[in-house]
Amino acid sequence: MKVWRSRVGGAETVTAPKRGSTFIGVDVGGTKILGLVTDGVSANAVDRELQATPKHDPDALAPAILGVVETLLARNDAVVGVGVGVPGLVDHAGVLHYGPNVQGVLGLDIAGRLNQTFSIPAVAENDGYLTALTEHRLGAARGHDHAIVVTQGTGIGGGLIVGGQVLRGANGFAGEPGHMLVNRFGHRCACGSTGCWESVSSGAGLANLARDVVDEGQGGAILAAAGDDPARIRGEHVSAAYDAGDPGAIETMRRFSFWVAEGIGSLIALLDPSIVVLGGGLSTISGGFLDEVASQVADSVVGGPYRPVVPIVPADFGAEAGAVGAGLRARDFVING
Repeated sequence: MKVWRSRVGGAETVTAPKRGSTFIGVDVGGTKILGLVTDGVSANAVDRELQATPKHDPDALAPAILGVVETLLARNDAVVGVGVGVPGLVDHAGVLHYGPNVQGVLGLDIAGRLNQTFSIPAVAENDGYLTALTEHRLGAARGHDHAIVVTQGTGIGGGLIVGGQVLRGANGFAGEPGHMLVNRFGHRCACGSTGCWESVSSGAGLANLARDVVDEGQGGAILAAAGDDPARIRGEHVSAAYDAGDPGAIETMRRFSFWVAEGIGSLIALLDPSIVVLGGGLSTISGGFLDEVASQVADSVVGGPYRPVVPIVPADFGAEAGAVGAGLRARDFVING
């Protein structure tokens, strides 16, 4: 039976899950913190808690995460472990070293703070890792030992499944495809670099490409939807104009699918997966988007005509994928450490 010792001292406690044990999974997003209570095996949630992410106060992030966990613990007395997913570089000890979308949060020991506050086994991981864990165990990548999971939201997250395991890397930092360099002379990314894949293949990237099109004298419908202010252009403005048949929006989407395909093609060349899972709101931006991306990937990936076609499929899980994965990881941690 597994015995767990607190990282901050205290008595050893037996934590092998008993029948009926539950786990808290928390996903920290750019606008919200979502907490779920699950059995750590399935995606079935018995309780939920949602709070706003304190975007403009780095010191408020840890208390906000602790607040979600505290609320769920108060309502659920069978919880034996907690998992948290955050966007950024999270090491094997559960310390967030840096996150481009949680600016100012540096060296935050998430797992340690949870453990110290609640004396419960706690683990923290990159949110893309947890999304990949969910899709691999329960979703579209199930049954694939080699897979790539990419989520397109405001930024890009993802996870890499190699040999049946989600890759974590030497420091725990593996799986940041959004920050692959695709165009050194391109757009500035939220991380501060120029030319990241995220800067042309995420929600923010779609807006960047739309501004380019507007600057070239096209995309009148996009600009009108944004109140005639290029700085206010968002992905939803492009989507609405695209659905209306606006030529500028169609050109924006052509460029967008090209850059998405370029990044996926590079990942396929590097990792040789049997499937690519594309999630996030942008994967459903138009009916033919995935087909268009798949066609361009087949044309651009090295040795395309001589290698098996890699299916590019939509993710099975949506906005709760990270929190579900955090619950799965919490159970793994309680059992195996």
